[in-house]
Amino acid sequence: MVDDKTMDGGEAEPATARNRAESLWHLRPWLFAGLLGVAGLAIHLLLHHANDSGPRVAGAAFIAFACGAFVFTAERGRYLAPAIFSLATGLIVGGLTWRAVGAGNDIADGGYAIAAGVFACLLAVPLFQADFLHRRLRTDYRDIHYFVWTDAITGAGALAFFLIAWLLIWLLASLFDLVGIPLRDLVQQDWFTATYAGLTLGAGLGTLRNQLKIIGTLQSVVLLVLSILALPLAVAIAVFLGAVVVSGPSVLWNATDSATPVLLSIAIGAYVLANAVLRDRDADMVGGAVLKWSGYALALGVLPLTVFAAISTGVRIDQHGLSPERLWALCSLIVAVAFGLAYFVDALVGARGSWRDRLRASNLRLGLGTAVFALFLALPVLNFAAISTSDQLARLKSGAISVGEFDFSALRWDFGEPGREALARLAESERTRVAELAQNTLQLESKPYGSTTLSEREEISEKADLSGLDDATARAVRAFLRDEIILCREGCRVETLRASPEGVLIALMTKAEYGENPHLLWVAPGSAKAETQRVYDGKLVHEYEGLNGPVEYDGNIELRPFEGQQIFVDGKPASQPFK
Repeated sequence: MVDDKTMDGGEAEPATARNRAESLWHLRPWLFAGLLGVAGLAIHLLLHHANDSGPRVAGAAFIAFACGAFVFTAERGRYLAPAIFSLATGLIVGGLTWRAVGAGNDIADGGYAIAAGVFACLLAVPLFQADFLHRRLRTDYRDIHYFVWTDAITGAGALAFFLIAWLLIWLLASLFDLVGIPLRDLVQQDWFTATYAGLTLGAGLGTLRNQLKIIGTLQSVVLLVLSILALPLAVAIAVFLGAVVVSGPSVLWNATDSATPVLLSIAIGAYVLANAVLRDRDADMVGGAVLKWSGYALALGVLPLTVFAAISTGVRIDQHGLSPERLWALCSLIVAVAFGLAYFVDALVGARGSWRDRLRASNLRLGLGTAVFALFLALPVLNFAAISTSDQLARLKSGAISVGEFDFSALRWDFGEPGREALARLAESERTRVAELAQNTLQLESKPYGSTTLSEREEISEKADLSGLDDATARAVRAFLRDEIILCREGCRVETLRASPEGVLIALMTKAEYGENPHLLWVAPGSAKAETQRVYDGKLVHEYEGLNGPVEYDGNIELRPFEGQQIFVDGKPASQPFK
């Protein structure tokens, strides 16, 4: 299993990396527990009351990923290279976090950039462990495969140990409560939770990584169990593809708005199970011809699944244009299709027997390429918000989308600074309707809930029958409903409770399962939009709280005086009125 040979010039064979990883290091659990315990406490101190402080959140991210990378890569007698690699990992994730948190709404895809950076670092860890920096493309695939699975197993095991240890400390706290020892007060402190989590994760991980020889055997068991699922998944994919051929691919995106994530999830499952069958060499493959050819079928099935997912996304882009989220989805699909194409070609070219070695070689190249691509996307090189904004403005200018269907809200809330700058330009447009809608959007204090296009909002607001209101009041209520469409999405009823020179008090009954019922609205003379916080007859109407969930919808609505009692604290109501 382990080869101790060396190459000319004294460079170690790839198996030496596995030798180092499997060597017993008695201090490992103690050192890792101490390191992660201190890291957990430091992260808590940084994040406590951090709010939107970019430096503090970035510092916490740096500590988390630097320490995390170090405990997976450090080996007995080998500390400098893992420390440098871990510092680089922490700086990448910390820097991306600082950019995302510090910029706030000025960038539209900060979270996606962080995710891409984290993904790149996760892919880099097993490459570093397998001595890729020294051997590059000559790195033994067996070592990379070994470290990917042992990292996953030891990480999951450390998490399970933490959960068990947390349950234990709570049981002990309950036990000590019986004799008056206040351990529970300590356990409930946030700083203790963070420190205890770091201690237990480090101890668990250090202990498990001292047992990598045994875990190597467990890895074989895990892969065997996973490979059993290859046959039913291969059959299911074959049936699915057959149904698509008969019905046509359009059935996919006509039936659901979530075709892309479903197809990608199945493609990832096919990739994982194909590799569970493939193992790291032919001698380790088990299950006979049935499982072997199931893995072959899964390798062929990745490409059509990813191509269908790409077509589905293309249809959405054609319908609605570009957005930062769709561009990130497009980049994910580029990676997925690249894997699918490589697997399809390797499976066909190597159909006579070499397909397994070809797929293993492709895994190394594709993994490296994906890590580099993810890191490139994470860096502030491409501005997806600016690209999306330009595309949406071009669609509006060309008439590909009507003014009523154009998503002005997305420019302000979802496209970062480029979107807001474009919205400000639209507010000065010579097209009166465009300028009006852009100005209205700029005046919003928060992003409207739910659908955001004007046509969708007007359609939902029209569900309310406002025939009993005068024109000015009806316009004010309709303006309110366009921003609060959740109230009328499932149907609503509007009734006047009291009208006076000071304004109109209105009850809005909703069929929604959430929110207050009835919802009180106040329209003052000359109001352009109904309000929910107002003063009426000298009383704060917004202190009223309706019942949660739906009430009797079709009954007679009336406003009656009520005499009762109510609890006040410092002169302010602290309860509902009661008799």
